[in-house]
Amino acid sequence: MAGATSSCVFCAIATKSTSNTLLHSDDKVVVFQDINPSAFRHYLVVPVAHIPTVKDLQRKTDDYSLVSHMLDVGKMLLHRDAPQCQQYRFGFHQPPLNSVNHLHLHCLALPYTPRWRYIKYLSFGPLGFIEAEKFLEKIKPLPTVQSKV
Repeated sequence: MAGATSSCVFCAIATKSTSNTLLHSDDKVVVFQDINPSAFRHYLVVPVAHIPTVKDLQRKTDDYSLVSHMLDVGKMLLHRDAPQCQQYRFGFHQPPLNSVNHLHLHCLALPYTPRWRYIKYLSFGPLGFIEAEKFLEKIKPLPTVQSKV
């Protein structure tokens, strides 16, 4: 995982080099509204560290912890800002269908607006949208096996 990349728009937002309004900021992530929202509320949770895509994450404790934190922050903000919504979605677009090469979690308080936007959040196996909980299972660190020698 590398530091900020000068050509990455999300790195500029994460390092507060733009005028974007941040909904949340901590040492690991920043959160802001999607500029082209697909739902009643549509937030992006972006790691401060430049990580290109979900394909760059592995079954490591640090990666699992980061994605878990991203999900926790996204859930907290949507439940705070859209408590009346009865359905939420949290997930990632997988390459080649991701729009920005900087990891970002889509946090959606439904309904979709307009309705046809649900198409962008369909899963196509290894392509398309992957739910955050499903992705966490995919990168959950394997238990360590201690030999008794």
